[in-house]
Order: sequence, then C-alpha cells, then structure tokens
Amino acid sequence: MRRPADDVRMRGFRARADLEEVRRLLRAALTPLPAETVPVTACAGRVLAAAMVSPVDVPGFHRAAMDGYAVRAEDTFGAAPDSPLPLRLAGDSLPGRPFKGEVGPGTAVRIMTGAPVPSGADAVLPAEQASESAGQVLAAGAVTPGKNVGRRGEDVAAGTTVLPAGRRLRPQDAGLLASVGAGPVPVVRRPRVDLLITGDEIVPAGEAARPDGVLDSNSVMLAALARRDGGRPSPPAYLPDRAETLAAALGASQGDAVLISGGSSVGLEDHAPQVVAELGRLAAHGVALRPASPAGVGFLPPAGGGAGPERPVFLIPGNPVSCLCAYDFLAGPAIRRLAGLGWEWPYPSRRLPLARKVVSVVGRVDYLRVRVASGMVEPLAIGGAGILSSAVRADGFVVVARDAEGHAPGEEVDVFLYDAPVLTSEEEAP
Repeated sequence: MRRPADDVRMRGFRARADLEEVRRLLRAALTPLPAETVPVTACAGRVLAAAMVSPVDVPGFHRAAMDGYAVRAEDTFGAAPDSPLPLRLAGDSLPGRPFKGEVGPGTAVRIMTGAPVPSGADAVLPAEQASESAGQVLAAGAVTPGKNVGRRGEDVAAGTTVLPAGRRLRPQDAGLLASVGAGPVPVVRRPRVDLLITGDEIVPAGEAARPDGVLDSNSVMLAALARRDGGRPSPPAYLPDRAETLAAALGASQGDAVLISGGSSVGLEDHAPQVVAELGRLAAHGVALRPASPAGVGFLPPAGGGAGPERPVFLIPGNPVSCLCAYDFLAGPAIRRLAGLGWEWPYPSRRLPLARKVVSVVGRVDYLRVRVASGMVEPLAIGGAGILSSAVRADGFVVVARDAEGHAPGEEVDVFLYDAPVLTSEEEAP
C-alpha cells in the first residue's frame, strides 16, 4: 500500500526535532487553566489561584498556654514555695466558656489551656506552682507579664498573606485556611486528561489475557502519572487501528489535554500523526529522544468548537518504557503547567558517581534507567523500550544530554529518583 502524497508521518523522522525546542514550544503555548472555587474541606492537593489573606487574628483572643490560674503578674511578685502569697479564687475560664468578669487586684481565675485570659489578667500561673485552700489560691512562684499567655494574632495577624498564589496546598495549608475562616478557596481547575489507547491487539486493563493480545498497561500508568501531576484522567477509550475511529474520538474529546497511546510511528497503521495534522496541527513528530523517538506533539481546536486556547495532544509510543519516557519529558510538564504546578520534574534528585561507563550519541537525549547502590549509580539499560520491568527495577533515571557522547566511570551525574532516597549505612545524606 502506497502512502498518500501529503502523509506527514515521515517528515519528522527525516530530521527529528530537538527535545528542548519542543519543550520550549509547549511552555510558550500553555498557561494554567482558569480558577474555580472549592470548599476548604476539599482544597488539599489543589493549586491556589490567588493569594489568601487572613481576615481575622489567630488566635482571636489572648489564651492560656497551660493549665493554671489567670493572674495579674504583679500580684505574684515575691511569691516562693516557702512563702506563698494568697489570692482570692474568683471563678473559672474554660475553652468555650470564658470567665465573664475582670481579674482585679489580689484575685485569680482557674484557667485551662486554650481558654480566654480574662480581662485584667496578664499572665498564667502554672498549676504546679499553686495550690487551693478555702477559696484561696496560694501562689508559690512568681510570673512576669505575658508569661504562659498566647497573644491574640501571634499565629496569624489579620491582613497577613497566609499563602501565595501558585502553591499546591498541603494538609497543613488546608488546616491554616480553615483556621482563618476561609470560605470557598480559589484554585486552578484540574485539567481533564483524555486517554486514547489504540491498537487492534490491545486488551483492556483488568480483562483476561488472550493468546493474540497485549494487556494494556499504558493507560494504568498514564492515568496515575496524570493524577500525580494535578490532572483528572478520564476512563481510557480503547480504539482499533482505524483512522476514522481515532478522528471521531479526537473530535468528540472534551479533554484539556489528550494522550494517544500507540499508533505514533510511521507504519501503515500508525494513524495518529496524520489524524492530528488533519484535525488541528502537528507541531512535532519524531523527537531526538531515546527510547521515545516516535513521540509527537500537536494541538487541537478548543473543545466543542468554542473560543479558547488550543489543546495539546501527545503522541505517546506504545512501548511501555517509551510511554513513560515520552510522558515525563513532554506530557507531564504540560499537564503540570495547565494545573498551575511547576514545569520541573516532580522527582527528588541526587548527584552521584557512575559505577561504569555510559555511551550515547551526540544529537540525541538518552533516558537511562539506573539503580543506586553503595552511593554509586549502576546503569540498567538505555534501550529495551518494551521492558517495563526495567523501570520497576530502577531507582530512577539519568538524562544524557544531547551534546554528550556519554559519561565515564566515576563521573558524577544527576540522578532523578522515582521515590525519595532511602539511605543505607554505606551512604551519606546529600
């Protein structure tokens, strides 16, 4: 079968695109999605779309920092265990049930941790430095003004910017917003990520294997990666190797980003490049990246034909390691940008020496899976795009730059770790 004269599939493969140029194109084209509001109870993990300013002081009153007695500090001056000073016990101040009166000269109010310090009192005498007898408090120690008192606004002062725009909210951040009475919280809308899994041989994840089929692993991996990066993946759509079926799925897609797994190369059944070019624009097809050279990037019109920016679509190779590599270099940064997160990789890194030589080719970026043992980096593989277990055995990866022929044994390289580093007794913390 001959290819049509306008077939785009071979164009990028004649001169594969420079990886950094493709990433610059994406970075320039994409901005965070518009804001939406969510309850403070559901804001953890989301990205703030605007700075949050506290409308109140926290705490909103002077409060006891320990159990004891609210007193006027000057009334305890000179008190000692062998010469206690008597104070009249005027009542109690409890959390949610404050003392209503005023602490006058020579009086004390029993108080619990967190309770409001009554008017007139300026210190809390610890319980262990006092005793009670016949309606009196015997102060056996002295306190200074402000002692054991949490001041109004000492945690947060009204008018303070408590969290900046662009911050991914941690659980403690959500707690802080609740403590200042934040109402609906403005957050960046999570990008919907549509997953289109192509191939007549693909068996949906979770179904029984068949002799002539390949169980889908890419959709499971891609969905998890998209969630990690702030995306909201849709259930995968499984498509046969038919150009018209892929065109219909892309035309119906409502995703803010679309990931097409498989069909990205130059074979007769690799329809993704041509379909994307026909429905939108194919910005890059074929990237100088191993093991994901058949990857591509394009843009689709706004969903539903409305106004708005173009939507990125990623041609992801079907081989599992190539899929992971293409996602990490291209789709992942784009999804994080749409979600309001940083462009950089979400992996911790360490700088460590190589255990043995690594060979590469100038003009291509290599994604090298590695293990870390005894403080040394052990390469696992550069090729093997279909061997997903190599990425499972790996602790992380090393990027061999486009202008490098490789790295010598003992040379220090940046290792991007799939997980936070676990140090053995033979390793030192970075």
